[in-house]
Amino acid sequence: MANKTTLSDSHYDLIQQDVITLVESSRKTAARQINALMTATYWEIGRRIVETEQQGADRATYGEALIQRLATDLTARLGRGFSATNLKQMRSFHLAWPSSPIGQTLSDQLPNTDKPPLSNTDIVPLAKVFLLPWSAYVALLSVRTSEARSFYETEALKGGWSVRQLKRQIDSQFYERTALSRDKAAMLSQANTDLYNDSPESILKDPFVLEFLALKDEYSESDLEDALISRLADFLLEMGDDFTFVGRQRRLRLDDTWFRVDLVLFHRTLRCLIIIDLKVGRFSYTDAGQMHLYLNYAKEHWMKPGENPPVGLILAASKGEAEAHYALDGLPNKVLAAQYQTVLPDEAILTEELLRTQQALADRDGISSEVDSKSP
Repeated sequence: MANKTTLSDSHYDLIQQDVITLVESSRKTAARQINALMTATYWEIGRRIVETEQQGADRATYGEALIQRLATDLTARLGRGFSATNLKQMRSFHLAWPSSPIGQTLSDQLPNTDKPPLSNTDIVPLAKVFLLPWSAYVALLSVRTSEARSFYETEALKGGWSVRQLKRQIDSQFYERTALSRDKAAMLSQANTDLYNDSPESILKDPFVLEFLALKDEYSESDLEDALISRLADFLLEMGDDFTFVGRQRRLRLDDTWFRVDLVLFHRTLRCLIIIDLKVGRFSYTDAGQMHLYLNYAKEHWMKPGENPPVGLILAASKGEAEAHYALDGLPNKVLAAQYQTVLPDEAILTEELLRTQQALADRDGISSEVDSKSP
């Protein structure tokens, strides 16, 4: 007869799975609630911006000055997420989803309340109105007509589209194609999948959510990538006192698309930023194009007065081989390019260190020697 104090494997498996299910469900709920509260907050910020703009005699000039001043002060006080571009999106969000229908929806959901439908403290009930994540509403702002926006919003909710699916449907003019189709039901039925198939971790790593929660987004997609970046950063910083650390896995945003720069250093002698992009897979021509995108963005948004144009460094670390290459094509003259090539570490030295680092990590416990390709 089994000892009653001994927990059987079957009973243990049941309670373990029960706890896992409970925690995963709670995490998903928390992630969705954060997104809903964030969206409601941004709509309310947009409403207040619009109402304040209406007090100015010259609304266009007044509104632009208001947004620029708010962007500076809010960023200083609250951190990222309140740039002029973001505030303009919040204003556009309110204008695209105006108070009147939102207030009516709130009244329908809260029939017994005596409060006005949109008081200063109504963020929580307002969050129940916006059922899609904020990144989905950002995508919907690119849709020109209210009819098409309403269509995509409705179908995203009914079909459970992810944000990526929503963007794909907008880009493929799904609204227009459905309107022209003779079999509209068949068109609509083909697009249905689960909206929330993303893990709670991926939802919470959404750059919009990270900005809203004022959290750092310095994370890596793999142990190998993280270790390579750390070792290579240490190597460059140890090559004398020319390199200084600026940031790691720094995000930049173009329209509603996010990119991540692996490492940003500053070179004191050259007086320029060094933008470093690590490719765990093989180098391709698209990597060069992406680096020039980074450099153009850094030149416009990260470069300070008196600095020289930034330089890109692409490190390709595919299994069994490595490659390092500086992107110098964007420099304004050949003399400056030649100076950069003289001062910067030789590409062969960087390649050798990259191979040495790969081997050291492959030999270390917990780091696989198998290298998977990294999406550009």
